[in-house]
Amino acid sequence: MIEVDRNSIPEKWQWFYEARFGVFLHWGVYSVYGLGEQVLFREHLDHDEYAATARAWNPKHFNASEWAEIIKSGGAKYAVLTTRHHDGFCLWDSKETDYTSVRQSAGRDFVAEYVDACRKVGLRVGLYYSLGDWRMPAFWEGPENDPDGWNSFREKVHAQVRELLTNYGKIDVFWFDGDWPRSAMEWKSVELIEMMRKLQPDILINNRAGKIPGKDGAPPKELGDFGTPEQHIARDPVRLWESCQVSTWRMWGYATGDHWKPANRLLDALTEAASKGGNLLLNVGPDAEGKIPNQFVERIKKIGEWLKVHGEAVYNNDGGEVCEMITRGYQTFKGNNLYLIIRFWNGKSEFRLAGLATKVLKATLLTTAEKLEFEQKDDALTIQGLPEKPPTELFPVIKLECLEKPRPVPWAADFIWHGNPRRMTSWAKKRKNIKF
Repeated sequence: MIEVDRNSIPEKWQWFYEARFGVFLHWGVYSVYGLGEQVLFREHLDHDEYAATARAWNPKHFNASEWAEIIKSGGAKYAVLTTRHHDGFCLWDSKETDYTSVRQSAGRDFVAEYVDACRKVGLRVGLYYSLGDWRMPAFWEGPENDPDGWNSFREKVHAQVRELLTNYGKIDVFWFDGDWPRSAMEWKSVELIEMMRKLQPDILINNRAGKIPGKDGAPPKELGDFGTPEQHIARDPVRLWESCQVSTWRMWGYATGDHWKPANRLLDALTEAASKGGNLLLNVGPDAEGKIPNQFVERIKKIGEWLKVHGEAVYNNDGGEVCEMITRGYQTFKGNNLYLIIRFWNGKSEFRLAGLATKVLKATLLTTAEKLEFEQKDDALTIQGLPEKPPTELFPVIKLECLEKPRPVPWAADFIWHGNPRRMTSWAKKRKNIKF
């Protein structure tokens, strides 16, 4: 399978490719309602009543250092905080509005506290900013119906982005959202991104600031440096990417009635993304008082404990899926090492891997550091001596140390529904009874 070539990634962005795991923090006034981050629109709330809630919001238990420690202990390498969502309330001291956490009841710059806490524990810093603001008539009217109002609104958007990239030191990731239904031309996204790069030359910008026309009849091109498939995992062979996913069934912001995915499903998303050469940005919505829910803490702690033992199969890998393994799990590789991440432990003492051409020198059950016996014959590797019960609550991992970079035999270079089907003819002809 084709993955992005890490050699094509600028040195300043290599950290993102190596990280594989980040945490998304959807937090704002909406947490008071406990119905997700879009409650203002979804419930068609009265704007003045919502604003009164925002002015009164004062999360006494918000502790950025506690957040950073939870994220760090979970094995994540970076975090992204919603500085302003579609409701327009700002978590920093914006000079463009008094609708901020600093000028209202809380009297605190939550962005500053978050940035400082992340840096202290070694997390890379990401900021989310919604271009859209549901409170503003000009946003809905657009430049075609309210040109003066739109120009004024857009200028404030650019000014707020400038504030975020001027007042808080180096920002590693900037995450746009909310550009719909306006175009990159209407947002002046090209000019906006040029300004951002002058302020922060090393910054990574996501792909949600709109598209620009392609050259010479080519399709439109997304602005930004990395892709953001949402709630699903889709490899991008030409650029960096991360899959952003919720840790609950549906909501990004705090929602009291939502259900939590178990730790193995969250780890499944992380290892699948890693196997396809991308990152997982796993979301949590802290509550109205600023506490990260215990359900998330418990789950990310389990993932962190797993990563302490198996992290080499995830961090700084070069993707995976060298050959077919969907019946058992995922693959990643790094250098000459191939990692078999086993989602489905069947209790059998043998593990058969077909399609690997590279000679294997050593096999280790990474979970227990136990050396494993194996036999490699023709195009199949058979690993022996596995225990009946899985050696970890989550996914066991087998590490294969190979003579060279892992590669497939020709028939396994393309997976089941891909490639030239005739490559499998010789395999079918091996059947002794050729009658139907």
